[in-house]
Amino acid sequence: MKGRGEREYGQVRESRFPLSLFGIFCGVLLLMSGIHTGLIVLGNRMEWNMWIQIIVPMVYWGMVAVILTLFTRREIRAVYEEPMHKLAEATSSVANGDFSVYVPTIHTPEKWDYLDVMIMDFNKMVEELGSIETLKTDFVSNVSHEMKTPIAIIKNYAELLQTKHIAEEQRKEYAGNIEEATMRLSGLISNILKLNKLENQRIVPEIEPYDVCRQLCECILQFEDAWDEKEIELETEMEDAAMVDADKSLLELVWNNLLSNAVKFTEPGGTITVKQISDEKNIKVTVSDTGCGMEPDSVKHIFDKFYQGDTSHSKEGNGLGLALVKRVLELSDGDIQVFSEKGKGSTFIVTLQVLTIHRNGKGETENGGEA
Repeated sequence: MKGRGEREYGQVRESRFPLSLFGIFCGVLLLMSGIHTGLIVLGNRMEWNMWIQIIVPMVYWGMVAVILTLFTRREIRAVYEEPMHKLAEATSSVANGDFSVYVPTIHTPEKWDYLDVMIMDFNKMVEELGSIETLKTDFVSNVSHEMKTPIAIIKNYAELLQTKHIAEEQRKEYAGNIEEATMRLSGLISNILKLNKLENQRIVPEIEPYDVCRQLCECILQFEDAWDEKEIELETEMEDAAMVDADKSLLELVWNNLLSNAVKFTEPGGTITVKQISDEKNIKVTVSDTGCGMEPDSVKHIFDKFYQGDTSHSKEGNGLGLALVKRVLELSDGDIQVFSEKGKGSTFIVTLQVLTIHRNGKGETENGGEA
């Protein structure tokens, strides 16, 4: 406790009762015993009656006991009971959903003891719980909003399909729109489930060495039809191989999301660039586009759940892709940086650790040569 208190709050007293208080008790008892001795001597010299000599010390020590008991009771109430009652009331309020509770510390910071530290930790906990409750409320609100849009589309086009005398072309168009809305809804639910599992660590990464360059090429090929349709120019610059030690399926989510966003936000005739470089410690993968870019405020929130820089929601998506990317990279001991300028495109830089293999103490590297 001492180490923790000194580390977070400076010097913290270990005891609620200072040594001076015990010194006062000891001094008072010694003084009272001295007075008792004086009373006995006085009674003998003045030749008091035997009963008076018995009753006077009893009354005297009774008064001393009452005074010390009241003093001790007052100290216990002030030092323990009142602060703990306040803390108990605050705990009850938090249990009933009130996260605006704040318990003041008993002493000023330079005189804090372990109970003050406990109160400060309680206040921090309540603040965090309040933030989580706000996030939960926002999450439910955002999920509801994102689900309502495709459901409304499905409902509207289903009603149109039931009308009489509609052309075959229109019927196909309505059915296609329903299919797109269904896929969007399915993607939203799938991403929510994935993100929930990742954030609650229900997905245990299956770590294995593999070639990230090969995986990048495979992911890029999956978007060939999409960039051909928009006549986007694709530029790639990669090494022959770059080995990492990570969960292959989770990192595939990262590349697919970054490439999907690049295609989605790049206007027809634009350019997407994928680069991969490595040094002794890290592998860096850069995905750049010449799309619409983002305002500085959007860059700050780009990894927040359900955040979409395009407030009109005119672009396909639900604001969960980059939140998934961020969480996957946290589990993979990786990092991601974003650089963007409105109207000039965006650049995402993913950093992963290079795989180093040591076999039989010979210090072999991932390329099979000797270090």
